[in-house]
Amino acid sequence: MRRSLRRLLSGYPMNDKQQEKFIRMTTEPVGRLICRLAVPTIISMMVTAAYNMVDTFFVGQLHSNSATGAVGVAFSLMAIIQATGFFFGHGSGNYISMELGRQNTDNASQMASTAVVYALLAGSVILTLGQIFLTPLARLLGSTETILPYACDYLRIILIGAPYMTASFVLNNQLRFQGSAVYGMVGIVAGAVINVGLDPLLIFTCGMGVAGAALATILSQLVSFCLLLVGCRRGGNLPIRLRNVRFRWRWFVQICRGGLPSLCRQSLMSVATICLNNAAGVYGDAAIAAMSVVQRAMMMVNSALIGFGQGFQPVCGFNHGAGRYSRVRQGYWFCVRWATLFLATAGAVMFVLAPRIIAVFRDDPAVIAFGTVAMRAQCCTLFLGAFNMISSMMTQTINKVWQASILAVARQGLFFIPVVLILPQFLGAPGIQLAQSVSDVCAFLLTVPLVAGVLRELTAAEKTPGGI
Repeated sequence: MRRSLRRLLSGYPMNDKQQEKFIRMTTEPVGRLICRLAVPTIISMMVTAAYNMVDTFFVGQLHSNSATGAVGVAFSLMAIIQATGFFFGHGSGNYISMELGRQNTDNASQMASTAVVYALLAGSVILTLGQIFLTPLARLLGSTETILPYACDYLRIILIGAPYMTASFVLNNQLRFQGSAVYGMVGIVAGAVINVGLDPLLIFTCGMGVAGAALATILSQLVSFCLLLVGCRRGGNLPIRLRNVRFRWRWFVQICRGGLPSLCRQSLMSVATICLNNAAGVYGDAAIAAMSVVQRAMMMVNSALIGFGQGFQPVCGFNHGAGRYSRVRQGYWFCVRWATLFLATAGAVMFVLAPRIIAVFRDDPAVIAFGTVAMRAQCCTLFLGAFNMISSMMTQTINKVWQASILAVARQGLFFIPVVLILPQFLGAPGIQLAQSVSDVCAFLLTVPLVAGVLRELTAAEKTPGGI
């Protein structure tokens, strides 16, 4: 099998490492391949989540609910930066994996370089507008009057890193869509280690407080960006070259097709956080701080889920591009089964340990009491997220744009935002604590019929010459 594939590929402009990669992605047993690719993506996602977790932990030692709340407020801006990076990263990455599956290396190379430049430009726009409208931005993101000074200190510095932070998300996603997530992992982990070291140094030793946490984040992210650029030139990956940049409408359309679901998902995560901060603000800084801690703790678990799904995406893209639809379905069900088991186990553990988890980040009785109820409620429905997330990733990777977009906005947009705005009007504080669980159930019920139709199409494509 492998010899015949080598002969088939010999007429294409692919180097030896790229040929080896194509053969591996389209012939290796699906379960083993996904697990091997998922390990570095899980690590990368959890480390990305840890950036804010680390800031929350060290800022929490300042003994101020307002300072801890400021990091929670700034999380919305980080989500906007991540949304922009994921838009260009997933949009270009989907196209790259499909083109590599078809052995169109030139197109893939041009898309890789173009998307990175787009991301740098978009990040520069965020930087400029954010600095001009800093105080209104902090209020919009959910700052109370007591949180506002801390939030402005944090946001002012974080915005400086917006261009290369946005581009870093693009590079990381492009590497994993090429089946080389280990290079992305090296860049992300190195940045995280630096962040952990700089946080206490800048916050406490240098006396910078909340601003020190922000400076530690952007410096560590700069190191990650540089290492990711180096990774793009190794292991048969597509190097980023300015001469490959093509500002063409068709490239932007392709990015939109693959990246729109990610933009919707990540943008609505930011909007949802803003709505949550404003709803919780009615009950004081302790409520905002509690939900900030709960968000980050749940984000760590969901980051592992996303990382596992991201191990599936390059397998999905390569094999869909190569017309091997049965491998796409096999990979999908493999991920759904194991992700559901993981989330069920994690939910049970976190339900029991909820008070202790919250106390690690903010040892305040009011914060612990409010956050424990919210965390335990979310743990009860956590396992439902596996089906929704893996389904969203599959439909996005194979360019089922409208299905992927609906699934992307379902959990945080269609359901969470209305629930968190309406439910507290009837239940008070419990409405805030239960909002995420209610939206998880609704998102699951919506996902079932949508993904069933896509799976039927894949099954039919296996029996049809030419496929989908």
